[in-house]
Amino acid sequence: MEKLMLIDGNSIIYRAFFAMPPLTNSSGLHTNAVYGFTNMLLRIIQEEKPTHILVAFDAGKETFRHEGYQEYKGGREKTPSELSEQFPLMRELLESFGISWFELPGYEADDIIGTISKQGEESGREVLVVTGDKDMLQVVSDKVTVALTRKGISEVEPYGPKEIEEKYGLTPQQIIDLKGLMGDASDNIPGVPGIGEKTALKLLHQFGSVEEVLSRTDELKGKMKENLVNHAEDARMSKRLATIFREVPVERTWDDMVFNGLREETAVPMLRKLEFKSLLERLDLGGDTAGAGASAEPEQEVNVTIVDAGNLPELVEALPGIEAMHVESAGENPHHSTVMGMVLSTADRQFYISPEFLKSGEAEPVLAWLSDPTIKKRGYDLHRTDLALHWQDIPFAGADFDIQLAAYLLDPTEGDQTLSALAAKYGLSFLASDEEVYGKGAKFKVPDEETLSRHLARKCGAIAKIVPIQQAELEKNEMNRLFYELEMPLSRILADMEKQGVAVNRDALIELGKEFEAQINKLVSQIYEIAGQEFNLNSPKQLGEILFDKLGLPVIKKTKTGYSTDAEVLEKLAPYHEIVQYILEYRQLAKLQSTYVEGLLKEINVKTGKVHTYFRQTVAATGRLSSQFPNLQNIPIRLEEGRKIRKVFVPSEEGWLILGADYSQIELRVLAHISDDPGLKEAFLHDMDIHTKTAMDVFGVPADQVDANMRRSAKAVNFGIVYGISDYGLSQNLNITRKEAARFIDQYFDAFEGVRRYMDNIVRDAKRDGYVKTLLERRRYLPEINASNFNLRSFAERTAMNTPIQGTAADIIKLAMVLMDEALRSRGLRSRMLLQVHDELVFEVPPEELDIMTKLVPETMEKALDLSVPLKAEVSSGTNWYEAK
Repeated sequence: MEKLMLIDGNSIIYRAFFAMPPLTNSSGLHTNAVYGFTNMLLRIIQEEKPTHILVAFDAGKETFRHEGYQEYKGGREKTPSELSEQFPLMRELLESFGISWFELPGYEADDIIGTISKQGEESGREVLVVTGDKDMLQVVSDKVTVALTRKGISEVEPYGPKEIEEKYGLTPQQIIDLKGLMGDASDNIPGVPGIGEKTALKLLHQFGSVEEVLSRTDELKGKMKENLVNHAEDARMSKRLATIFREVPVERTWDDMVFNGLREETAVPMLRKLEFKSLLERLDLGGDTAGAGASAEPEQEVNVTIVDAGNLPELVEALPGIEAMHVESAGENPHHSTVMGMVLSTADRQFYISPEFLKSGEAEPVLAWLSDPTIKKRGYDLHRTDLALHWQDIPFAGADFDIQLAAYLLDPTEGDQTLSALAAKYGLSFLASDEEVYGKGAKFKVPDEETLSRHLARKCGAIAKIVPIQQAELEKNEMNRLFYELEMPLSRILADMEKQGVAVNRDALIELGKEFEAQINKLVSQIYEIAGQEFNLNSPKQLGEILFDKLGLPVIKKTKTGYSTDAEVLEKLAPYHEIVQYILEYRQLAKLQSTYVEGLLKEINVKTGKVHTYFRQTVAATGRLSSQFPNLQNIPIRLEEGRKIRKVFVPSEEGWLILGADYSQIELRVLAHISDDPGLKEAFLHDMDIHTKTAMDVFGVPADQVDANMRRSAKAVNFGIVYGISDYGLSQNLNITRKEAARFIDQYFDAFEGVRRYMDNIVRDAKRDGYVKTLLERRRYLPEINASNFNLRSFAERTAMNTPIQGTAADIIKLAMVLMDEALRSRGLRSRMLLQVHDELVFEVPPEELDIMTKLVPETMEKALDLSVPLKAEVSSGTNWYEAK
């Protein structure tokens, strides 16, 4: 017999929230209501064994009932933010369980349940309604049972026609009359004054209905009669409000509500995200043991073959059926890593190949498979794999699905991206962590081949199982284009750029170091002379004693150990004494010397004479790239000395040139498009200076009256908008009071109403959805967006405002890189893309291709994404990177 279970989502989650003690997970998400709801849901599924389930939610505050009575539910307090932030989680959890949910603007969950229960009843199916609301008793029939929650939600009490008769002496339909007479304070339904449940029941036992009671008031007497006569319309209206509407245009078919048991592959990661360990244990889905302390030799064995010349034909025969691969390498920098081994997996068998065998002449069929770009490879961190194999002279091509990259897109704020953490997230409990197998730090040791092969085989098996789950998640989140057309191709492009490297003029770098050293020594002498003594400039304690005790400068900030001498403090002290400016310059030069001169000298590859940076694709939550070994994105180009560092980056070929192309104000152009603000759009459509245009609109003056201060203020607020504006931040930037900064921000929003509207809307959407998106569907989850803590919530709101802007800008330059790679290949050009630094692309170009590249690069960058305002890229070239700016 088919059995449909309908759950009143709002009713149950409200009751769960107030019945459960406060509960949060390690990310700070409130989860008590979701936990209580899930606990009840799992218990009742186990008891009732439904074949179909649907959870109904209220879609919003306004319903058709408000049209006739604006005060409907008017007395209710605002939903606590700690509860409202759990609704998106609840919906996500239901989807992960394979349970359908539905909401429809203008209708309440009651109406949706009333409609579907009627349809189920008419088709002869058994229906169970789970709710905390007695109003639902009116839908009870021989086929429809209502289970009312009791003791919070820990128990349910089933009601059929018999139980309603026994408890109230009424038919299910008379429950509406009961509400009509007694009203309902929780829904602000008035009823008739002075008539409670006991009196209402007595009247209905005597007269049968509201209408009959009102038509026979002459048989009554006293205050009750008076109230019924004076409030007859209230009674009729109350009955109408309490009547569940059972003709809602529901867009769910019977097949949509089918429940085939928990969808384990998605339910487990969701329960892990919420940290509901007891539920995982109760469901026997792994609990604490999954991926968290499994021994280096888990019980589950793997079918792994260690490949040698004798059994190589077995692997060759299996190659067409390979589902996943994994290359293990040791060492943080992939350009200097050691390949430890490789595993290739079919559906039922795994092959371990040692690096020695891989590099032997006998492994030719495997190398041919690895290097074939038409054969799709699925693995974990294929970018690193590509680099590690390259430096061992082993070819690699055909990266198709990288589970680390997919995991990053699905949740860019997830801190632990190790394969064992991913396996645990997806409920694969057979995978030990690398630390358990190899040891940590100085204790790192590669185990014997048998142990290593089994560990890598389990890793590869986990990859094969994770791929289809992530494919479904990417599809559901509409991220296929972002993943397959942008991030996966970019992974290969970045590896190509890193393998190519950037040539460094070592002699020029050494000379620059000497120049900085001389400047540093001169500054130190000047500082000692002014201070009247020598001291350790790098000691905050000694510096503090000089500045505050000896020179008597005002104390800005103190720490536990004494005076603060951080950059912010020194900037504020600069006007008070000349020594402070010298100290600031000393610090800047000392950092350039240690980080970029000495640091770069260490990173120059002895064989190639180049630095080979490592672009990290899965770090920044906004989608931006970061770089390591060395970090080429943090060279402080605002300082002339910092810019000089760029002089040492030169072409790798004699006579070639460096070409740089930089997006102009890309974030503000994205903001103009996203906000659709006419003022911002006008500036970019007419190629105006955006900061001058902003100053004109904010201060209400023509262009020729915009002075340098006005433009500086406008520029500060423009970039403040992009990076998350606050009156405090703007006051610090412009050295004005917070009150003045707040007024300036208000003036900005008055001038650019589209931007204000965008900010309001994006925060509202984030509160509803729990995340924000870029134009290319890149998501960033914001668990604190509904937090009760003001600071957490404010940070999340600012993040909601600026992530779509910064994230879309990041997507655009990535798109430009993919398009440029394609353009260079299709035209057969020798020019090479070397670096991406923020909004800039850097190339090395043979002289005969300079003209075509000077035209091709900006053209390609400007068509990366079609916005309502033009993208603009400025290009320049020279004999080194410094000259190309």
